[in-house]
Amino acid sequence: MYDAFHPGEEWLDTGGSPIHIHGGSVIRVGDAWYWYGEDKSNSRPGSGIWHSGVRAYRSMDLYNWEDQGHILPARPDTPGHPLHPATMMDRPHIVYNATTERYVCWMKIMGDDGSQKSWVFTATDFLGPYELAHEGFRPLGMDAGDFDLVVDPATGAAHYLFDKVHTELICADLTDDYLDVTGTFSSHFPHPHPPAVREAPAHFAHDGRHYLITSGTSWYFPNRSEVAVADDLHGPWTILGNPHPDDASDTSFHSQVSSVLTLDDGTHIALADRWLPEVSDELIRRSWDATAAQFTGGERDPEIDRFVHESDPDTSRARHVWLPITFRNGIPVIEWHDEWRLGAG
Repeated sequence: MYDAFHPGEEWLDTGGSPIHIHGGSVIRVGDAWYWYGEDKSNSRPGSGIWHSGVRAYRSMDLYNWEDQGHILPARPDTPGHPLHPATMMDRPHIVYNATTERYVCWMKIMGDDGSQKSWVFTATDFLGPYELAHEGFRPLGMDAGDFDLVVDPATGAAHYLFDKVHTELICADLTDDYLDVTGTFSSHFPHPHPPAVREAPAHFAHDGRHYLITSGTSWYFPNRSEVAVADDLHGPWTILGNPHPDDASDTSFHSQVSSVLTLDDGTHIALADRWLPEVSDELIRRSWDATAAQFTGGERDPEIDRFVHESDPDTSRARHVWLPITFRNGIPVIEWHDEWRLGAG
């Protein structure tokens, strides 16, 4: 049994097996918490397996998690299906629609042709079964990358925050059933190319304002996060800087924030993935210049190219980094703790 968080260390479920949730989020259902995301347990070099479906775990205290199995199982017998293990499915997000009384799951699918499409599934129970509600599409005619779903608790209005691949971040209003975009949207944080382009948006609200943590775009290599604030999801957004100011490695503590969990007492927890736990900070820093060179025609880094294009990253070894978000001079800050507990101040 755990009684504290240990960021970056192997985290075991109540059965003694490593927890496999990546690009994950936590949702409250009744008295329980459910942590769900990509199952990367079989995504080893040479396996050809990108994911093993969407898995979920259940907890009453956020420290100890019981495996609930796959709420959207992999479909190994259906090539081309978004849940086929070889399909590049990422970052499922699930919200509850109080009007339709259905759970709505969006996920992004990267195609072999370079396209990135959105797929939507729904279920009457969080644990499923889920059925396809909107087959792969390009919302607003855009390639939609990493994203977050935000529901206004007062009105039920929902928004789809996604990175328009390699250009900018889009805030799009969703239809009342949360299955599509309405056509109303706004554009933010434009950049000419990676690694400065923002991805992996993670939203949270604090004292009536909206905050958004994003990462740069540099493959599985971690980079410096950025946090911004706005009074409205459609902006204008004000960039506040790096929420990890005490991280000397400039790698967001060697992790990428995937979502933010807010508890009833106002505690905010940044949920992050340490995708490449064994890669050195020196190689990571070189990867940023190499990423820029890829898009500007600059001098390439042969070692980085070999690592990205010839190696097969072992994401089955990825770790979890959960850290509290506090405020320093009005700015959200994520500080490192080898061990920490809820309610510890």
